[in-house]
Amino acid sequence: MPTYKRMLVAIDLTEEAPQVLDKAKAICEAHGAKLILAHVVEPVGYAYGGDIPMDLSELQDQLDKAAREQLGKYGEQYGIRKEDQIVTVGRPESEIHRLVAEHDIDLTIVGSHGRKGIQLLLGSTANGVLHGTECDVMAIRIH
Repeated sequence: MPTYKRMLVAIDLTEEAPQVLDKAKAICEAHGAKLILAHVVEPVGYAYGGDIPMDLSELQDQLDKAAREQLGKYGEQYGIRKEDQIVTVGRPESEIHRLVAEHDIDLTIVGSHGRKGIQLLLGSTANGVLHGTECDVMAIRIH
């Protein structure tokens, strides 16, 4: 089994995030690796189809601030330093690929809902991460 040195755990800030974080922290400790915690906020215009003729920057700022606060709570709870907590805006798969490259990550950990068989990853963010990154990807099944 390879020894991982730098791990990225990407979470979605739902009540299921601790399931992913618990396992990610244990894997990180078993390898003596550095753990970087990330959350990607999707652009508001993207989420609403981009056809709304209004300025959504205030809403985007509120979402970003709320994500940073929640990520900070998880970071504190799991002993992840502030400088290793990243909130970014964009498409989750693309942003995770960028973070993997920027931080020389060798294992990316994401959550995946409990579908069966091949459907476990198809159509999900985990699938997008898996098929575009240069490092190993681990999908933690969320119950």
